[in-house]
Amino acid sequence: MPSDTLTGLPTTQLYTPEERARRDATIWTMVQGVLAPIQFLVFLISLALVVRYLLAGSGYDAATLSIIIKTGLLLTIMVTGAIWEKVVFGQWLFAPAFFWEDVFSFAVIALHLTYVWALISGWPATTQMWIALAAYAAYVVNAGQFLWKLRMARLDAEARP
Repeated sequence: MPSDTLTGLPTTQLYTPEERARRDATIWTMVQGVLAPIQFLVFLISLALVVRYLLAGSGYDAATLSIIIKTGLLLTIMVTGAIWEKVVFGQWLFAPAFFWEDVFSFAVIALHLTYVWALISGWPATTQMWIALAAYAAYVVNAGQFLWKLRMARLDAEARP
């Protein structure tokens, strides 16, 4: 039985053979594989623009536009990810294999939407940018969760005959 390399505890496989077949056959796997790096690239650009605004006080419009684009991509990847989970696991969200990633994704979404609320409500620009940074920090944690799962899936696939 495979074990978690950090704890040494036995782990279960991420996908059953049937789930793996559905994962490999659905277009939604490719959609996720394309959207995730695009979202990460937008995140990096936006992060630079937000930090620039906080340090120099300039570029508010560019930073704001980048955060809105990042938020739109986040919501798109969440919807398409829910479709992917439905196809692969038979439920829209919170499939056992991705339960904690989905839970944390909602925290990430809540922070991004808090930013949008702050923008629409006219909160001070600096406050908006700090909310965006909090959303981005949560996004990095969530992205790490998904990258870890991807690695576990690869290791699981390599261990199979």
